[in-house]
Amino acid sequence: MLLQLSTWPEVEAYLERSQGIILPIGSTEQHGPTGLIGTDAICAEAIAHGVGKEIGALVGPTINVGMALHHTGFPGTMSLRPSTMILVIRDYLVSLARAGFCQFFFINGHGGNVATLKAAFAESYVTLTDLGLPNGDRARCRVANWYMCSPVYKLAKELYGDQEGAHATPSEVAVTQFVYPEAIKRVPLSPEVAKGHSIYGAADFRRRYPDGRMGSNPDLATPEHGKQFYEAAVKALSAEYLEFLAAD
Repeated sequence: MLLQLSTWPEVEAYLERSQGIILPIGSTEQHGPTGLIGTDAICAEAIAHGVGKEIGALVGPTINVGMALHHTGFPGTMSLRPSTMILVIRDYLVSLARAGFCQFFFINGHGGNVATLKAAFAESYVTLTDLGLPNGDRARCRVANWYMCSPVYKLAKELYGDQEGAHATPSEVAVTQFVYPEAIKRVPLSPEVAKGHSIYGAADFRRRYPDGRMGSNPDLATPEHGKQFYEAAVKALSAEYLEFLAAD
C-alpha cells in the first residue's frame, strides 16, 4: 500500500490497524562510471515497496536526496546538508504523527545517511513530545540498511568477495539492473580501483577516488544477481519490520 496512491479515508482506515509506516530513503549521487546516480534511492524504494506488498504495510514516498556532500565533486550529485536533512526528517515525522503514526521504519540505501538519520530521530523525539501530538511520546524510529541485512551481506561476499567494495558496489548496481534492465550501463573500467581512504570533503574524495568507485567491481553485477539481492532483502526486512512493530 503506497501512501501517494492512497486516499485519506484509506489511510485513516489503515491507522485503525497499524500506526507503523515504512519510509524509503536513499541518495542522488555518483556511483562510478556505470552506476546510476539514483542507485541508492532506487534500491531503497524497490525493496521498501516489496516489503510493503509482502506484509501489507503502508509505504511512504521515497526521500531521494540524502547526505552526500562528499560526492558533490562529481556531476549530477545532489545533497542535503546534515542540518537540512535533520529538519526534513523532523517535518516528515511531525506531519505523519499528527495523523496518528508513531512507528517509523526507514529502509535506507545510503551509508552517508546513517549518522544524520540518528541525529534526526533524537531531534524528532523531543519535538513530537513537546508538541503534544497523538502518541508523540510513543514515537519510535529505526533505520534499516538493506545492504547490511545478513543474507544480503553473505550473498555479496559469496558472489563478489573482496570486489564488492564499499561504494558503487556490484550488489547495489545489480539491484538497479533488476529494477531497470533498460538502463544498464557498460563502459571499460580500470582493473585498479582505489580503496581504504578515509572520507573527508568532496575535493579530497574526488582526488582519492577518481572514478568514484571505492574498491568495487560493478562489472560483476547482473540482473539475476539483483533479483537474488532484492528477494533476500525483502524477506529479511519484512521480518525486521514486524519485529519492530511488536516491540512496543
